[in-house]
Amino acid sequence: MKYKTLEEQLEAVKENGWAIQYIDNPCLEVQLEAVKEDGYAIQYINNPCLEVQLEAVKEDGYAIQYINNPCLEVQLEAVKKYGNAIEYINNPCLEVQLEAYKQNQDSVEYIDNPHLELKLLIEIDKLK
Repeated sequence: MKYKTLEEQLEAVKENGWAIQYIDNPCLEVQLEAVKEDGYAIQYINNPCLEVQLEAVKEDGYAIQYINNPCLEVQLEAVKKYGNAIEYINNPCLEVQLEAYKQNQDSVEYIDNPHLELKLLIEIDKLK
């Protein structure tokens, strides 16, 4: 099904964000509504802008897996939502590692090379 008018497009993605896959060249407004309804809808958006990326991971942190080379801001938003979303971040910096650990201590299992500072924090927490 193809949605022709902007109103049809907005109505469709507000009901189901994944409807965006049936919209040719969706405008920013439609993209935002789609990811607000379901963050995973970002996988159907070509080269989403920062604003769309942030909305997607705010709705569902795991949506980061569909974002190529997410910036620090997007990475932080994703792990703030779900610490375990760090699984989908290549070489997360210390700030992202600490935020993920803060949200869910089990998230460290997804960090291949934990920063020394994080390792120390884990050891301190074990002593408590």
